[in-house]
Amino acid sequence: MTVARVLVIGLDPAKLEGWDPEPIQAALARGRARFDDHGVEADWCLVALDEDTEAVIVEALRRDDYAVVVIGGGIRSHEPLLGLFEKLINLVRLHVPGAAIAFNTSPEDCLDAALRWLPQNPGGVEQL
Repeated sequence: MTVARVLVIGLDPAKLEGWDPEPIQAALARGRARFDDHGVEADWCLVALDEDTEAVIVEALRRDDYAVVVIGGGIRSHEPLLGLFEKLINLVRLHVPGAAIAFNTSPEDCLDAALRWLPQNPGGVEQL
């Protein structure tokens, strides 16, 4: 049986200037642990704004046949990153057209966002 996989894409807090990365890194660790606790396989793609984000994201999207791609709030909600957000949506559509796109509200609820769209629900949470 094939296990549905999730890709989480967000900003790398260690590479953001003017931010203390530790609280965000701790929240990311708690979010990753939730995937493990629920038996959901997830990959993470954390990008820096000073790198070739498109190439990094495309490489991550091509790693597997993802059922869901969760896009983090740092990319979605920061107005100067609107162009990156649009590009990311279109890259997902191009490289994993069968994947659902989900949005989290924090690094800790990426699993909840993914579970809304996973075709099989290994975590036992009712689907919408």
